[in-house]
Amino acid sequence: MEGKAYTPDEVAQIFQISKHTVYELIKRGELQAFKIGNKMRIEQAELERYKENTKAPAKKNTSEPLPIMPALSIRLSGSHDFLVEHFTKQAASALNLQIQPSYIGSLEGLMMLYRGQCDIAAIHLLDPTSQEYNLPFIHQLFVYESILVLRLAAREQGFIVAGGNPKKIQDFHDLTRKDVQFINRQKGAGTRFLLDSKLSSYGIDPRQINGYGTEEWNHLSAASYISRGMADVTFGIQSAASHLGLDFIPVAKENFDLVFRFTAENKQCLTELIDYLQSDNFKNSLTDLDGYSIQELGKITYQTRKTEETTC
Repeated sequence: MEGKAYTPDEVAQIFQISKHTVYELIKRGELQAFKIGNKMRIEQAELERYKENTKAPAKKNTSEPLPIMPALSIRLSGSHDFLVEHFTKQAASALNLQIQPSYIGSLEGLMMLYRGQCDIAAIHLLDPTSQEYNLPFIHQLFVYESILVLRLAAREQGFIVAGGNPKKIQDFHDLTRKDVQFINRQKGAGTRFLLDSKLSSYGIDPRQINGYGTEEWNHLSAASYISRGMADVTFGIQSAASHLGLDFIPVAKENFDLVFRFTAENKQCLTELIDYLQSDNFKNSLTDLDGYSIQELGKITYQTRKTEETTC
């Protein structure tokens, strides 16, 4: 979360190269980027790292080019979360790994894992029937694959409102008031799953909510509508409210998990990532924990038998 994040167009202008070259650098893993929805971003720290690498002096006796060793890039897809951002940065640095995050929502992240298009899914999906998080979806999708589910944190979800709560919003029925403007999360987001489940349980028709159809792709973007006075309330996590100095009304606690899918190619890297996430070094690096509980950080909540044999 530190520093500015640049678009590929801005990076192209900084380095005086074409936008296509920027995308090629990202594709080859020379420049690490992340996605929020369908938008690509590159962080300031990553630009500085790339600049330093390009300044490295050439070695003598280079009549023959050095062989380029292909580096495995670990792909993480799913829900946007501040702890996930922190984990990917810390782990990439500590383990010298390339980690490519794509924040596209819990459901789509899990489906990408199912299709073999990523290695890790970050999810918080509430099953409305069992009221259980994540595992009902995992049991339905993954039958023969090597899967391990690791608890990252429990999070507080609730209403994010302006300081002092000027519209006096207390419960879901307040969202239907004519004087209240709402901002929603996109379909497939775990937060949207929880919101719709709550609305259904209270018998509230979403069409009664002003702004229900207006969607944003991450917690901070949705909360920024409140800080800019463009909406009165959104449904999201406490840490997003804290980052923008907004008020938060807690509604529910949820479990946020990372789902690892092992293959012959990624087995070693994923094992190292799991060891790091369960380490004291990572736990001690966590400082900004408003709205999070990390008591179960690193706990294995589910793994297939095949995974148990693979990771022994």
